[in-house]
Amino acid sequence: MTDILSRITSLDWPALQAALDERGFAVTPPLLSDKQCRDLVTLYDRPEGFRSRVVMQRHGYGQGEYRYFQYPLPEPVQALREGLYPHLVPLANDWQQRMGLPMRFPARHDDYKALCHAAGQARATCLLLKYGPGDYNRLHQDLYGEMVFPLQATLLLSDRGDFEGGDFVLVENKPRSQSRAEVVSLQRGMTVIFAVNRRPMRGPRGDYRVALRHGVSTLRRGTRHTLGVIFHDAG
Repeated sequence: MTDILSRITSLDWPALQAALDERGFAVTPPLLSDKQCRDLVTLYDRPEGFRSRVVMQRHGYGQGEYRYFQYPLPEPVQALREGLYPHLVPLANDWQQRMGLPMRFPARHDDYKALCHAAGQARATCLLLKYGPGDYNRLHQDLYGEMVFPLQATLLLSDRGDFEGGDFVLVENKPRSQSRAEVVSLQRGMTVIFAVNRRPMRGPRGDYRVALRHGVSTLRRGTRHTLGVIFHDAG
């Protein structure tokens, strides 16, 4: 865990927070080593350590599948969750204030998790996703209940040479305006941090809310694994 926490601490957080505030997403250098990525991928086909498996096409989510971890989380996943959260809390609370929302988030993730559990959201939400040729993920939001932390992260675990297509896609819906799409190409170990649902945007008459959804474009070749780090738990 120490090496992951050190990488997180050494990030240029003012620049990342500025990008998040301006565009709704930001990309980091690799936070996991190649070995740590490969080790997480090998967990996918082992049923122990997961609470459920979801086949996307059965629910109209797209094509592909994913597994939700159960508690306790694997050490690298726990380190990412605990390490990223405190750096995102100041921006999350600023967004809440600017959007006129009452919830304020505590400084430590353990304290926030306790609030989630007290509200009936006690199931782990961090997940491993697996895509093969022809698979994709429709635009969506990972909400899971009333307690929602406004930011989350996705890490690419596969080497870019092992697949084609399968890019991360963000679509922003601005009131009375056409939607804007962003395509984010990651390298192994890199992370995209992005808004879960709503974020404030500054306008000539003050702040207004924009909504974001995210998904994955169609994979043309190979296999793609990613790790989703969501800070709120599920009901």
